[in-house]
Amino acid sequence: MLIRFSRLALLSAGLCAVSIGTAAAEQKQFPVDPTWQAECGSCHVAYPPQLLPAASWDRIFATLGDHFGSDATLDPAVAADLLRYAQTHAGRAANPAPLRITETRWFRHEHDEVPMATWQRKAIGSPANCAACHRQADTGDFSERGIRIPR
Repeated sequence: MLIRFSRLALLSAGLCAVSIGTAAAEQKQFPVDPTWQAECGSCHVAYPPQLLPAASWDRIFATLGDHFGSDATLDPAVAADLLRYAQTHAGRAANPAPLRITETRWFRHEHDEVPMATWQRKAIGSPANCAACHRQADTGDFSERGIRIPR
């Protein structure tokens, strides 16, 4: 019985490691497109494309005229290039395709211990303000070692 439990524990630990490895792989950094940084980063963090699936980026680029309450319309050629970049480096498919990174299962899992009061701090404002806590968010680095939660 003890041997079976040990094997089960090892199998469970292995599956957890695979899950964590998969999440880490989704966060791997890709070459940063300077136009992506300039256009998207002019209003907010230029979120790494791997944080949303390709279908989400399709929806976002189809509605740039009303991008979460702002007009983010781009030259059609620039928009097409950026959409291609986003699709090439997009994360895994989700159904339905969320428009907000904060709606993804990955985001909710990674931030499940953050109380609502923390999100509402003046220096943070909302879960969408990645750069408030992730000091290297603009480079696509969301690792835990770079987190500093404002008071």
